[in-house]
Formats: sequence, C-alpha cells, structure tokens
Amino acid sequence: MPVASSSEPPLNLETEYNNRALVPDHPAVMQGWRDRAEAARLAHPPRQIAYGPGEREVMDLFEARPDAPVAVFLHGGYWQALGREWFSGIAPALLARGVSLAIPSYDLAPQVRLGRILSQVRNAVEAVRDLSPTRTRPVVFGHSAGGHMAACMLSEGRAGAAVAISGVFDLAPLIPTSLNAALGLDAREAAALSPIHWPVPNGSTPGGTVLDCIVGADESAEFIRQSRMMADLWGAQGVETRLETVEGANHFTVLEPLFDKDSAMTRRIADLACKG
Repeated sequence: MPVASSSEPPLNLETEYNNRALVPDHPAVMQGWRDRAEAARLAHPPRQIAYGPGEREVMDLFEARPDAPVAVFLHGGYWQALGREWFSGIAPALLARGVSLAIPSYDLAPQVRLGRILSQVRNAVEAVRDLSPTRTRPVVFGHSAGGHMAACMLSEGRAGAAVAISGVFDLAPLIPTSLNAALGLDAREAAALSPIHWPVPNGSTPGGTVLDCIVGADESAEFIRQSRMMADLWGAQGVETRLETVEGANHFTVLEPLFDKDSAMTRRIADLACKG
C-alpha cells in the first residue's frame, strides 16, 4: 500500500533562517541601532576593556556605578557580522535601572571557527566576573547568535541567568543554507556546538538556572520553534525557563524594548542582574 504524502510542503531552511531576506526594511532598523549607539556613546562614554590580545577581543563597559550589577550583551550577526559598536544604544535603559552593561566584540567567521568565538565569549564573561570583588556571575543576554552563546554560558555555569532573544539553539538546520558558507559547519561540529545537546544547568552546577527564551511573533516558524523547543527541553529537566513571544516583532524589531527603560524586557534583565 502506498504511503500517503504529507500535504505540507517541505520546509525551506534557506528562507526560514535568512532573516535579512525575510525583513526587507532591516537596513532602516539597523541604522536606527547605529544612530542610537552613537548618541549613547556620547552621553555615556564607555570604558574599553581588553579581554584578550586580539583586535576584536575588546568590550565596552557602561558603568551605572562602581558596585553596580553587570549584564553582558552578546550581539548577533550569525557569528559573521556586526560588533559591539552597533549596540551601545541599549545601555541607557539599563543604566537608568542601576545596571552596568558590558558589550564584547569577538572575531568573526570565516576568519575563525565558531568554537573559537565561543572561547572568546567565555573569556569576555570571565573578565566581567573579574571586575566584581565577589566574582559574581553576570546575567548574560544576547540576540540571535548571541542568544545561542548566552545559553552556552548558562550551561557552563558562567552566567547567573541567561536571556536568549531569537536564539539558535540547534545549529544543524543551518548546514544546508548559504549562511553556512562562512561557518563551515558539518553535522558533527553543529551537534557539538548546539546547546540543546549541552548539559542542563541544575542545582549542583555553579551559576544560575534561569533561561528566558524570547522571540518575535512575526519571526519565521523555525525561529519560533527553536525558542519553544529550548524552553521546553530545559524546562522539563528542572531549569526555570520562560518562553515569551513579542507581538508584532520580527527578528530585528524584537530588540526595540531594550531601548526603553520601562519595557518588560529591560525590567526583566535588570531584575535578574540585581538578584545575582
């Protein structure tokens, strides 16, 4: 007997993960990031801290006060674009809530492998801990590729809590897409670097056990699935997970609440940082 075929068309992974193609007006949104970043740097000049010997192994530290809790923001760009200078604009909202903000740059693919980028992020987070007399683990939050790395830092016990905005937690779907031209992932490396396969933080793990997965309601089905999958998977194993879908937000505008000191997203990150 012939097997009935599914009525649903096969998923086009290239379309699902190519966010710039999905959001035609993304250049205007990103220009807004740059404009607000420049204004923030003028109003609140950051302290630059080298966390490694490389040219991009530098982070900007926006200080609310010397003893303030610190949150670390990990930028997106599929590990192959952007840098800390794009995101300074999110600092004023957290500063207004008494939370300092560190934004590291890191080397980009294809000049380095993804494993090397993760190693740099580890060093950046440890450098933030070194700034605290008690070596408090900071809250780590990130967008897209940064969401992936925030979850990794939580798994390793380096973060007091993690907020992953539009994160990619399973890298395997990227392998057949054009995004992988720079990353060069194969099935083995993708599995090894996907936090869905990493140890789940628990009471015996140093660090935090809180993971927020936030995603725009207007993002692709795959990005929504990734956040839901991660929240469900770790939540079922004892992590305090929270899934939030931001109505009317796409992969780029999902960051808009971070520019508002009174938004639920900013308040949540500040609260997590202060609890740490």
